[in-house]
Amino acid sequence: MNDRLLRKHNGMAVILALTTILLVVTVALELHMNARETMLQSAVKRDRITLMQMGASGVHLAMALLIKDRLESESDSLQEDWADEEVVAGLIEEIPFERGTLEVKIFDELGKIQINALVQFPEGQQFNTVQRALWERFSLGMLTALENLEETGDIEETDPATIINAMKDWLDSGDDDAITGLSGAESDYYESLDPPYACKNGPFDHLSEVALVKGITPVLFSGLGGSAGLEHYVTVYGAEEAGEEKFTFPGKININTAELPVLSAMLPLESADFAPLLIEHREATSGSLYINDLTRPDWYRSVPGLSGTTIDTVLVTVATHVFRIVATAGIDKFQVKTTAVVERTKPSETEPWQCKVLNWKVE
Repeated sequence: MNDRLLRKHNGMAVILALTTILLVVTVALELHMNARETMLQSAVKRDRITLMQMGASGVHLAMALLIKDRLESESDSLQEDWADEEVVAGLIEEIPFERGTLEVKIFDELGKIQINALVQFPEGQQFNTVQRALWERFSLGMLTALENLEETGDIEETDPATIINAMKDWLDSGDDDAITGLSGAESDYYESLDPPYACKNGPFDHLSEVALVKGITPVLFSGLGGSAGLEHYVTVYGAEEAGEEKFTFPGKININTAELPVLSAMLPLESADFAPLLIEHREATSGSLYINDLTRPDWYRSVPGLSGTTIDTVLVTVATHVFRIVATAGIDKFQVKTTAVVERTKPSETEPWQCKVLNWKVE
């Protein structure tokens, strides 16, 4: 009997010992996992801070390049160093980063359509007739391009009049009672939606607001497949002072940097098919040198078939002052993208050119 009790006690002791060992091992593993997780989080935070600093360096390099460009030329085109990815990449190589990669791209923000120019500011109540005609051509081209794709779905009931009138009603100030045509929309329409929201009755501050306007469907805003949407071709920037703390949106588009759908809309409807020739003219080279002068706003008349064409002078320019800089920094598989919209400005005759940051976003 005593032997049986002794064996039983010994068995219990072994079980307790194994349980204790298992508990110690479990605690040790948990501590190890927590320590490893803390180390990984610290490494991620360290790398993110590093990548943010790398991105900021890239943005400031681009700003310096834009200032240099303005000192050398009053016009802006895709023929210049700021638009040449190889030139920008060569400058980045001069920055001695210990690890990681950095890619910087610069885009002309005013090679796009200024959506706020659709209404005449500072009054902000009436259509800008030139911009309205531009939007009629542009929205027709966009809808036609999307309709030619499969599964366009939500654009079937959208038309240029709905888009233009609804955008005007969103923009016009102090006019929440008067709807622009049957296809317009003021706050009563938007407040009936789920969820409800109010009509802005003022200029767009962020591009995402455009997607809230009646008739601007997700496909029309974002595009579908390989076809870009409105967000790629329009901008909320371009405001200029109009005295007494007021502002206006000139709506001039840089013909030297505008993409094909915008160029098509700038041309009279009967000349829209010649837009690809404008791009060919801008890109024409002899060896490594560009052969066509783009410093005059009417250079488009040198393109075969467009000699008798006129683009309204209030719509076209060859210079810009607002740029979008995208700096993508990476370490291993981790990336951080820094996007800065900057205004190239000279505050006074005695001050140097500088780039003022209008928007800074890190993703």
